[in-house]
Amino acid sequence: TGYVLMYAGCPIHWVSKLQTEIALSTAEAEYIALSQSLREVIPLMSMMKELKAAFPIEIQIPNFNCTVHEDNQSCISMATRQKFSPRTKHIALKYHHFRSFVESKQIEIHYINTQDQLADCLTKPLGANLFFDHRKNLMGW
Repeated sequence: TGYVLMYAGCPIHWVSKLQTEIALSTAEAEYIALSQSLREVIPLMSMMKELKAAFPIEIQIPNFNCTVHEDNQSCISMATRQKFSPRTKHIALKYHHFRSFVESKQIEIHYINTQDQLADCLTKPLGANLFFDHRKNLMGW
């Protein structure tokens, strides 16, 4: 599992670790990783909303939403649809905690090409050019 949380174009939290559960498919492994990353995002979104309420400023303050870039279409389908299929009904309920946020549009999940997935440099061997491109996009150097 690897993911990078970014705010205003800067990485603020990143993780690269072995998954603790056995997944029966690539889509399920991606869904577990998505769930784990959103366990970090949702409290941050709540904190930003609390800060917005605690400091009354006279200017228009933007709403805090989250855009997730996922490179697995099946994972996106599992995350955005409320129904279970025979192939996904075995996935533990603990991984579905973020669906209400997706349904209310506080979290949007968009497809991104695998070549553009920045977190891949944390989890897989990449060619030198792609690795340096991802590092530059993440860190600015």
